[in-house]
Amino acid sequence: MVGDFIIRFLVLLFGYAYPAFECFKSVEKNNVDIEEIRFWCQYWIIIALVTVCERIGDIFLSWLPMYGEVKLAFFIYLWHPKTKGTGYIYDTLLKPLVARHETDIERKLQEMKARGWDFAIYYWNNCTELGQTKFFEALQYLARQSGKFTNNNSEKSNGDEPSATSPNELPSLAKNTSKNSKSPPRPPTTPGSSTINREVAVSQKSKRVQVHLNEETESVTAMDTDNSTNLDPNVNEKLHQFRTRLRRSKPTQQ
Repeated sequence: MVGDFIIRFLVLLFGYAYPAFECFKSVEKNNVDIEEIRFWCQYWIIIALVTVCERIGDIFLSWLPMYGEVKLAFFIYLWHPKTKGTGYIYDTLLKPLVARHETDIERKLQEMKARGWDFAIYYWNNCTELGQTKFFEALQYLARQSGKFTNNNSEKSNGDEPSATSPNELPSLAKNTSKNSKSPPRPPTTPGSSTINREVAVSQKSKRVQVHLNEETESVTAMDTDNSTNLDPNVNEKLHQFRTRLRRSKPTQQ
């Protein structure tokens, strides 16, 4: 594990960092050497091709022993001043192969470029539409949740407030208040006063009945005296019976 980490670090250092620094010095020289610039351009072309191939080759070749060491040695072989392997690989392998299939490679690259652009636009549109729909769904969800929250708060506040009287109950309340205002409260009566009032009413009633009976007897006696001479004995007897009945019906004074 530690050996693999060290090998990867050395590949990055000697395969990318050091050649990049040497290329920078060649470009920034006052007297630019065309051959040196051409050498480093060839090197980066080979490195780019190797990087594309190793993304697939590492899946099948990484299990081989000394695979990282061989890759490191190959990078050093390409730029080392004694070997200068870049010129040999470029002139003998890469240049003839690319020159033979240059038109086909260029056409394929253009097709892949157009397809990739269409693919990117298609997925960009789908992603934007999906993002818009999800955004509006999130807004609707938040609106529903806020509406539920406000309804719960209003229901709680209505439950805490006292219930208002309905319009149908207002007339009855007004009638009750008017009745209560018209009839003032009566003072409570004691048990003794009620009995006294009852006895006074009975005595007054008895006096009225006695007066009425006296008046009737007087009227009957007057009629008897006036008509005693003209009536028959039977009538006199009936009058006498009536008189006695009236006398019996008089209340006795206490």
